[in-house]
Amino acid sequence: MKILISNDDGFQAPGIVALYEAISGIDGVQVEVVAPEQNNSAKSNALTLHAPLYVHRASNGFRYVNGTPADCVHIAMTGLLGYRPDLVLAGINNGANMGDDTVYSGTVGAAMEGYLFGVPAIAFSQVEFGWKHLDAAAQKARDIVQQMRQQQLVGSTPWLLNVNIPNLPLEQLGAIKLCRLGRRHAAEPVITQVSPRGQTMYWIGSAGAVKDDAEGTDFHATAHGHVAITPLKIDLTDHQNLGYWAQTASRLQAGLQAAAHADRTQEQA
Repeated sequence: MKILISNDDGFQAPGIVALYEAISGIDGVQVEVVAPEQNNSAKSNALTLHAPLYVHRASNGFRYVNGTPADCVHIAMTGLLGYRPDLVLAGINNGANMGDDTVYSGTVGAAMEGYLFGVPAIAFSQVEFGWKHLDAAAQKARDIVQQMRQQQLVGSTPWLLNVNIPNLPLEQLGAIKLCRLGRRHAAEPVITQVSPRGQTMYWIGSAGAVKDDAEGTDFHATAHGHVAITPLKIDLTDHQNLGYWAQTASRLQAGLQAAAHADRTQEQA
């Protein structure tokens, strides 16, 4: 089985090193790492379209790119590797990617890029910053990948999973919980500072507090020591309200036609 690993914390981050070491130890697995040169957290699915990308190889064999997480997976899938991987892994991220975080996450963005190419993909994150008990998170990631392989879930059908692992010793990690995404409140206010040159600088504020951490959410599961797994999809269509918007679109069209008719009448007058 051929596995591609990327992340958003950069190719030297402890998380990707731990994930590589854990996954490459599985018998019959070939692992390649293509990751950003620098930290690219919160880059989501961004692609670099107006600047060249360069690939270099580190002393440990990892390849790194002067681009985003999605760039790394994209160029790996479209020519750099020379083959199609069976599975794409992203992480292990330094901090949670739960609830609204998944929209911004470069870790999820890297995994999603593999999914968009039709390859099964998993984004792994630790809930807290600081890499505490990273060895346990890496072992849990390895266990999940092995089970996916043994149960023949890594095949031609693509899927996208978001996995968040509490920063606990392996023996204290609870069972896997299938979860929906929770929600956060709006982000904290922007932080302003004045530079030594007298210019105003703006720093994006911290993520908002948890708004929806009810039972069944990723926030609830990890708070109780469980490994949270959330299946994700790309379709952003609001299917539930398509009927409402169909009626609204009809009214909008009728209004536009009426306005156009009034304009023509006024011009003729």
